[in-house]
Amino acid sequence: MIRAKRGLLTMILPLALVLPGCATTMPGDPLEHYNRSMLGFNDAVDRVALQPLAMTYREVVPDVVQTGVYNFFGNLGDIWTAVNNLLQGKVAHGVQDIMRVVVNTTFGIGGLIDISSQAGMEKHYQDFGTTLGVWGVPSGPFVMLPVLGPSTLRDTAALPLDWEGDVWMQVNPKSLRYSGYMLRTVDMRASLLDASGLLEDAALDRYAFVRDGFMQRRASKIERSKEE
Repeated sequence: MIRAKRGLLTMILPLALVLPGCATTMPGDPLEHYNRSMLGFNDAVDRVALQPLAMTYREVVPDVVQTGVYNFFGNLGDIWTAVNNLLQGKVAHGVQDIMRVVVNTTFGIGGLIDISSQAGMEKHYQDFGTTLGVWGVPSGPFVMLPVLGPSTLRDTAALPLDWEGDVWMQVNPKSLRYSGYMLRTVDMRASLLDASGLLEDAALDRYAFVRDGFMQRRASKIERSKEE
């Protein structure tokens, strides 16, 4: 059950990529040659470093600790989500996000326990790329970023603000900041071990599968954000 809840993560390798039927021909992929090369590079980094670390993390670290790590960084992420919901004009969602942070930080031992979700307060996931999409900025072509993975030209342009809005990235000293960032990355990768295995089995053209699944998922997220 704990692992199923942690599968809700939506970062480095989106879970939507493992859904069948996503691999369709997509016109207008001017960066395809570069993207395919970068996907190969990212796969190599994952095989050599991230995947072994994630497997060890999942085997050695108790589930309750992994859940605490996820909740802690998710609680910090709710702050930037609140800002983006407010920028999108969704005041009620933004206020709820702020209330989630207050409740989880106060009663959830600094965010280690997600009291808010247990109380029925919905968790939202927003970033500045989604906000730009709601404002009408087109996605632009698909881009495979080094290590970070699938993105678009619009979302890549939004990354500097997303990084500035990441509360953890303001932590000092830098040694603590980067250690925490690595822990968060390994935790996210561990939550996607099963999903990435299914992706390997399902995709005939892995690049097209990743690209089309990501683009469809982002478009769907922006449409939902516009309707909320």
